[in-house]
Amino acid sequence: MLEYQAQVPHSDHDEAAPVEKPRIHPAAEVSAMAEIGEHTRIWSGVQIREHAKVGRNCNIGKNAYIDRVVCVGDNVKIQNNASLYEGLTVEDGVFIGPHVIFTNDRVPRAIRPDGQLKDFDDWEISGTTVEYGAAIGAGAVIIAGVAIGRWALVGAGSVVTRDVAAHALVVGNPARLIGYVSAGGVRCATQAEAIAQTATETSKG
Repeated sequence: MLEYQAQVPHSDHDEAAPVEKPRIHPAAEVSAMAEIGEHTRIWSGVQIREHAKVGRNCNIGKNAYIDRVVCVGDNVKIQNNASLYEGLTVEDGVFIGPHVIFTNDRVPRAIRPDGQLKDFDDWEISGTTVEYGAAIGAGAVIIAGVAIGRWALVGAGSVVTRDVAAHALVVGNPARLIGYVSAGGVRCATQAEAIAQTATETSKG
């Protein structure tokens, strides 16, 4: 069993209910300026930068990278070697597969037109949002500035270049719509059918 180091201070004299500290592998690098929620597990080789926020009950897989100011909600699973760059917001319940890459610059250059190395102020970050319950398959690349809707499903290896609607199932390069899925993963012919199926699944829960 791996040993973890505590990241959130807790006093034995607190009158409130005890808070379960996040479990952080000793080989992870988590900035003291990052916010990590209770019950979250952070595995070996993970790096979480300054002012990033990770919610409660998340699982951050080996060698994942979470850049500065990235915001991750509760109950999120981020698999091994995923790269989450500044400008990204991940809502609750999202699944991010292994080796997924989120970009944040639509015109990437190392240098300015005058040949000088670009610095932090030389580009404009394009924000990306992944909404509640969405899932992104292994090896997908998400181009900066898109929104991926609630319960959407991005197929493995896809390159997402434009917004993905709620419940949409997209695959390919560039990713294209091939259908819709419910929260439980049932294939549907239309978005309305997927929403109705999700309501049925939710009521059964």
